[in-house]
Amino acid sequence: MRHASQFVRSGSLNGYVELVKSLGRDPDAFLRTVGLKAKFLSDSEMLIPRDAVRELLEITARATQTEDLALRLAAQRRLSALGPISLVLREDPTPRAGLDTLCRYLRLVNASLTIHVEDAGGAVIIREDLLPTPGVPMRQSVELAVGTMFRMLGELIGSHWRPLEVCFTHRPPKDASAHRAFFGRNVKFNQEFNGLVCAASDLSRPRESGDQVAAGFARKYLEAALTDRGESAQEACRQVILALLPGGTCTAQEVARFLHIDRRTLHRRLDAEGLTFSRLLDQVRVDLAKRHLRESDLPLSEVAELLGFARPSSFSHWFHGLFGCSASKWSKQAAEMDAPKR
Repeated sequence: MRHASQFVRSGSLNGYVELVKSLGRDPDAFLRTVGLKAKFLSDSEMLIPRDAVRELLEITARATQTEDLALRLAAQRRLSALGPISLVLREDPTPRAGLDTLCRYLRLVNASLTIHVEDAGGAVIIREDLLPTPGVPMRQSVELAVGTMFRMLGELIGSHWRPLEVCFTHRPPKDASAHRAFFGRNVKFNQEFNGLVCAASDLSRPRESGDQVAAGFARKYLEAALTDRGESAQEACRQVILALLPGGTCTAQEVARFLHIDRRTLHRRLDAEGLTFSRLLDQVRVDLAKRHLRESDLPLSEVAELLGFARPSSFSHWFHGLFGCSASKWSKQAAEMDAPKR
């Protein structure tokens, strides 16, 4: 049984066909490689496999030698691509209110993406996390998500707006000039999170009110859609685990509290889906560990912290128990496997 988080709207690939053609390549060939067809992209609301989209972006970026492929796609993004959600976002009184609205209805757009907004004095940190796909690089998908957020906030705040910082967990490209040009900032790589740091004052700017009636109808439709689209206990837990891990407070009790249920209910719901909390926690940690070790140059001590381990030695013991080797050895072997064949 496939969960909602395993699918995304085909609208996530808006502009893909035209972009690939502009690079002198055949988009249909790349689409066939991952089991997709160009006709799937004609309906933005059609749900297509998430992993196929992620693999498609990576394959295309490599084959066309276009490191900023995802940013070129993001450059074409507008709020209207979100469908009914855009009507509500445009009528929210401030960009921050619009951001909160997007978080509420996010799983109607991309159930595998989580957005966490944190206040930090005069700044607001917007963290974006994608549920990992084992064995599939995430670089292009992550950059598409952050690039799209940047474009949407630009529409809500103003075209000349720029974030204070742009952060990615993966290592930098060979040439970061395209990233600097897109964001208008010196982008940071090998960071502890993916996302944007914004001035709180920018997000609190009042916006002009427009068609509140249309926004009201759209909100009712979205609320009904949320009710209709059920979410499994596993999906809900994964989202919360991703958010809590870096803080070192990811316990069953804490996850249950965030889901507004008691711990016994959490265990019962996971058991009904053939899972235990500890097994699910290990699954998320394994996927994240592979991703950090494969795509970033973060020290192992920082990787351990991001996975919620209080001490590097605890992470080392856990890693060796599951992988049968040290994290550094696994990282070296993965780099050798990923290296271009001559």
